Amino acid sequence: MDGPQSRALHDEIIETVAADGKRICLRSIRHSDEVRMREGIARLSEQSRYMRFFSVQPMPSDPVIERLLDADGHDHIAWGAIHLDGRANPAVGAVHAIRSEHQPRAGEFSIAVLDDYHGLGLARMLTTVLLIHCEVEAMCELEVQTLAENMPAIRFILSIGARRQESEAGVISFRLPVRPAIRQISAASDLQGVHDIVAALARYIPAQDSPCAPESR
Repeated sequence: MDGPQSRALHDEIIETVAADGKRICLRSIRHSDEVRMREGIARLSEQSRYMRFFSVQPMPSDPVIERLLDADGHDHIAWGAIHLDGRANPAVGAVHAIRSEHQPRAGEFSIAVLDDYHGLGLARMLTTVLLIHCEVEAMCELEVQTLAENMPAIRFILSIGARRQESEAGVISFRLPVRPAIRQISAASDLQGVHDIVAALARYIPAQDSPCAPESR
């Protein structure tokens, strides 16, 4: 999708609540979020940083940070979760899909949520908003790579329809078809946040002739 509607989706701001009632804002990641992003990564536990970046380095390199911030809403879709705590309003999670150079309807998925916010539904909420944005932008299938030891992530992506592809050197690859995952995550979740996201973005989702529908691919 291109034009004013695409830009409007990229500029959406969704306010909702986590499973425990914390006020959460979901919006696209911007270059101006660099400080928030660095602070969030610094607050990840060593294990969580390793699970996300496959490295125990305390901070990714500057080029990696720049790549995470460089989201145009089409070839790189990135959303962040901000805890509206009335003080610092910290970033507490982020999700990314980066389009493949060789397969324009495919992309690479990644997600991280701060340890203190695990179990509150943020991963499911961030994934929901990302999947909807991906369908609108015709990024119809996502590759998910995770460490074989990361069982919570594996259980989650399998629960929304991911298919295991291959494993190598302790890393497992999955394929996640976007449109079925949207239906599955929406139907199975009782999270208020998921329902708020679907309601806020429903007007963007193609009712028919979606580029991600099987007959359109």
